[in-house]
Amino acid sequence: MTYPQPPRQDGAGYAPSARPVPSARPERLPAGPDTAGDATAPRARPGRGRDRYLDLLRTVALVRVVVFHLFGWAWLTILFPSMGVMFALAGSLMARSLARPAAGVIRSRLRRLLPPMWAFSLVVVPVMFALSWKPVREEGLWWFVRLGSYLFPLGAPPFPEENGSAGGWLELSWADQAAGPLWYIRAYLWFVLASPLLLKAFRRLPWVTLLAPVALTAVIGTGLVTVPGTFGESLVDFAVFGSCWILGFAHNDGLLKEIPRYLAVSSAAIVMGFGLWWASGHLTEEGWNLDEIPLAQATWSLGFCAILLVHAPAWQKLPGRLAAWDGLVTLANNRAVTIYLWHNLLLMAGAHLVDQLWSVPWLGDTFGTRIEQSYEVLILIVIWPLTALAILAFGWVEDVAARRRPRLWPNGAGGKRGA
Repeated sequence: MTYPQPPRQDGAGYAPSARPVPSARPERLPAGPDTAGDATAPRARPGRGRDRYLDLLRTVALVRVVVFHLFGWAWLTILFPSMGVMFALAGSLMARSLARPAAGVIRSRLRRLLPPMWAFSLVVVPVMFALSWKPVREEGLWWFVRLGSYLFPLGAPPFPEENGSAGGWLELSWADQAAGPLWYIRAYLWFVLASPLLLKAFRRLPWVTLLAPVALTAVIGTGLVTVPGTFGESLVDFAVFGSCWILGFAHNDGLLKEIPRYLAVSSAAIVMGFGLWWASGHLTEEGWNLDEIPLAQATWSLGFCAILLVHAPAWQKLPGRLAAWDGLVTLANNRAVTIYLWHNLLLMAGAHLVDQLWSVPWLGDTFGTRIEQSYEVLILIVIWPLTALAILAFGWVEDVAARRRPRLWPNGAGGKRGA
């Protein structure tokens, strides 16, 4: 099993034991700092509260990302492009918030986003040092500037390529895996800072603004023009998911409702078809993993999200049998950043726990073959109680960041549903 490298680069995988495990390629992970709606924007439906349809999509995206990083099934990036969905949802909520003064909205978003990342960094960075990381010797004094990315992630944070010990609880590649999710925090921060200008451009030239990131991806995401360094990586992320973010503006402003549904769906299908066609001619070692094919990711995600949002119902509560999942959907949306930031480390911890089954007397000798055959399934079972522990230990930081009373398990039971 391997876990995502930061940002969009593959490398040596993490193998918790000598047992054969499947490989999973990195994916741009979701998290959802935008878990609260604010004032409505022009043309948005007035007086709406939580949109449970959007909450459900965010929950599905989070679960799908965890499953992908465990099993590594490339077809999941086609079945449900989680990152495109997450950025589209975030863009919709950002446009809704920008009915208020932009400076206050940006401060609010940064306040919600950064403290959970700081809590994560306060755990991960000291462990890196405790395990003999010597960045000044390796990178010089420039390291002190780069360390600031753990506080305000405009760039890629530094981390040791090897840290820990082979065969131990913290394998040599653990820091790589831990830092991997931070790419999303950086990308989200870029979008938040750019949103006031993007929204003005969208409301003046909606279609040009919506499609401009795809055109940019065609230039810098295909190798036609290469922008080196961290800035180049960030720019590619911005381009690939920019149209999804701006599509969220269109959803919030009601623009998608003004287009005949048959035209919107058929146009989205054409864009998605182009994405698959492009991917078929640019397959990587990961095959149909769209995370590794920027232009295919951009176009497939845009069309997929357009169909989801064109058909978006305005659910004030989950209907029918979905209502049984209301508590978990509420919890996932209230703790989206926590789940996202910690899930890589939790997957590694889950793999180590499953490894211990071979050491249990009688159990390892009797069921060793079955344990090996169901290795990933066992990790999938273990990851959820570990996620619950992470929510209990660190989730309250999201409440403090949002200036709410800290809650251990905010699933909406016994009170007003939070977000």
